[in-house]
Amino acid sequence: MAGKRKETGEIIMKRAMNLGVYLRTMVKWCAFALITGGICGTIGVGFHYTVAFVTGFRGENPWTLYCLPIAGLIIVALYRGAHMADDGGTNTIINSVRSADKIPLPMAPLIFVGTMLTHLCGGSSGREGAALQLGGSIAAFLARSFKLKDEDIRVVTMSGMSAVFSALFGTPLTAAIFSMEVVNVGIMQYAAFLPCIISSLTASVIATLLGVEKESMAAPVIDDLGLIHVGQVVIIAVGCALVSVIFVEVMHFAGKTYKEYLKNQYLRIVVGALLVIGLTLLLGTTDYNGAGMPVIERAMHEPARPEAFLLKIVMTALTLGAGFKGGEIVPSFFIGATFGNVVASLIGFDMGLGAAIGMICFFCAVVNCPVASIILSVEFFGGGNVGLFGVACAVSYLVSGYSSLYSSQKIVYSKVGPHPRQ
Repeated sequence: MAGKRKETGEIIMKRAMNLGVYLRTMVKWCAFALITGGICGTIGVGFHYTVAFVTGFRGENPWTLYCLPIAGLIIVALYRGAHMADDGGTNTIINSVRSADKIPLPMAPLIFVGTMLTHLCGGSSGREGAALQLGGSIAAFLARSFKLKDEDIRVVTMSGMSAVFSALFGTPLTAAIFSMEVVNVGIMQYAAFLPCIISSLTASVIATLLGVEKESMAAPVIDDLGLIHVGQVVIIAVGCALVSVIFVEVMHFAGKTYKEYLKNQYLRIVVGALLVIGLTLLLGTTDYNGAGMPVIERAMHEPARPEAFLLKIVMTALTLGAGFKGGEIVPSFFIGATFGNVVASLIGFDMGLGAAIGMICFFCAVVNCPVASIILSVEFFGGGNVGLFGVACAVSYLVSGYSSLYSSQKIVYSKVGPHPRQ
């Protein structure tokens, strides 16, 4: 009896000691997450207002389009001056989370200025690539300043990515899950969940206090959901998955082709700028310049042009392939929304809901993050159609295969069976 009491006491002591470890870890990550979320969230808000200002300025002053070659030359000069001419962008951040490679601190100001110049002069790019680079590089610097271990630096880097993403889009849960899911698809480092979500929420609160409006849109809700609706959603998702493969291949092809035929970076980016200017004048519209959020919003309410998604693919590839800065995710929202709108109209589905589903499942297909994508659908559109968004993301994730916007992303498990990818 005495032996059993001693054994029970030892078990209680061991569990109490473990509880102490868990509590200390919780306090540590909450502290770092609040610091990271506060700093990265504030910078993210500044980035948001800067991009909004230059976008508005471009809209009021169409002549800025003709300054795109000058903007390109400045971007190349800045990166070369910082000895980052071969910067890998978001792939550098993803690699650092996997391998603890050091992220150069100059990445933050460079991507800030580079994205601002790209949007000011009409390049077709988004903001989230810059958000991941801003947050990741700043957070990694903070972690190194506190002399954290490599594995902790990786976690802080993910929390920084979450913070700036959240500050820009107002989607804190999506930001946290996306930062964990995008690195190794199929395996999420759940130890990072607490710092990522606290950092993300902190940044979201700061953004709200500083007047940043949350990104949200209205999508129709189907009350009498039936199998016919599920079938229509599957058609949209399969189409989006196939177009996503085209988008990824065109993006990679554009970058390789520019580098193959134009070895000089200055010449490369000027030629890219001239191609963007020429295509804009040929089309007679600026719908395909910048991120394209107004077109996405219109696709929720009125018919989209059938060729819109293809033109956005071309314009984005010409811009980013030449060396301009920004990101691919908001352009992917544009492509998915306009394509989903068109397909929905053809198959008798509500075009507004088709645009919403196309936007989310296309995002899922190009980044291979189905969990983050489903959460994004709820944070953007509410939970009324979450089942349909879930089906769409599952289908697009599978049918898109192993293509990805991020070459450094690792898809750990096979998409066609429950086993590791060979």
